[in-house]
Amino acid sequence: MSDRDNKAVVGALMLLAGGIIGAGVALLYAPQSGEKTRKELGRYTKRARRKGQEAVEAVEDFSEQVADMAEAVGERAADILEKGKDMAYGAKKGLLKVIEEGETRLGKERARLSKLIG
Repeated sequence: MSDRDNKAVVGALMLLAGGIIGAGVALLYAPQSGEKTRKELGRYTKRARRKGQEAVEAVEDFSEQVADMAEAVGERAADILEKGKDMAYGAKKGLLKVIEEGETRLGKERARLSKLIG
């Protein structure tokens, strides 16, 4: 897991721990019967567990989306780099062809001038 994933999981666990501590404090100050308090505590625990699980799932989904996006960006960057290499190679070939054509023309002109000058 990455550091970001660990922080999210720790945050979710802290939220759950806070809920448990809050439930304990509520028990100490509850002005109702034990049976009623236990039922409410059970409901609260189920809600807290469900919300904690939802938070963990949301973090996992987000992490997967970020990983997929990073992978797509990496692939796209590799494609762009490869196209850049191809373009540079094509430009190099074109430049060499122009230079060769220039040398050929220069040679022809040199020969023509030599004939004229004698």
